[in-house]
Amino acid sequence: MRTIRLLAFVCLALTVGSCASIRDITNALTSLHRLQFKLANITNMRLAGVDVTKVSDPSRLSIADALSLTNAFTRGSLPATFTLNVEARNPNTGANGTKSTTLTLNDLDWRLLIDDVRTVGGNLERPIAIPGTTAASNIPLAVNVDLAQFFKDKGYTNVLNLALALGGANGSAARVKLDALPTVGTPFGPLSYPGRITIVDKEFSGS
Repeated sequence: MRTIRLLAFVCLALTVGSCASIRDITNALTSLHRLQFKLANITNMRLAGVDVTKVSDPSRLSIADALSLTNAFTRGSLPATFTLNVEARNPNTGANGTKSTTLTLNDLDWRLLIDDVRTVGGNLERPIAIPGTTAASNIPLAVNVDLAQFFKDKGYTNVLNLALALGGANGSAARVKLDALPTVGTPFGPLSYPGRITIVDKEFSGS
C-alpha cells in the first residue's frame, strides 16, 4: 500500500515536472508515518452527573451521590462523561540538518475500547497543529459513554469500580485503548494513514 501511494505521488510530481515537488512529496509522506500518539490520562470524569474525579473508592462517595448512582444503574443507565487526553509527538524537529515541520492533524477517527470492549467513537472537533518540537501536544477528546450499556452484566459494584479506575482520584488510561485512523494535512492535501493504529498509554505508536 505504501509503495502504491509513493508511486502515485511520484507520477504526480513528474507531471508537474519539478524536482522540488518530488522532494516535498517525499517529505510529506515521511512526515505522515512519523506522527506518533500515546494516551496521557482521563480528566473531568462525571458519572450520571456525579463528579467522581476526587473519589478513590466507592466508600468515599456521599450518601446522596451513592444513592443517585445506584438509582441510575437500577434504571439501566450509568452515563460517563470525561476527557481522554491524547499526546501527539511530531519528530520533525529540525535535528540533524532537517527542517522543523509543523503537521496539522485534520482528523482522528477514533473508537474507544474499555477493557478491550469496543464502545463509542468520534472524531476531532477541529484540526490541531502539531509543532515539530521535542514536546508532545495534547489532544483532548470528549467522551460520552453509557457504562451500563456495555458492562451491566458485571454488576453495579464492578462497573462503579471501573469508572473510578478510569477517572477517579487514582484513575488512569491503563484500561482503555483507541483504535484510530489519523489524517494529516500536507501541501498536497490531507493524507490518511494506510491503516488503523492502536493508541495505548505505555508507549507512542503510529510511526
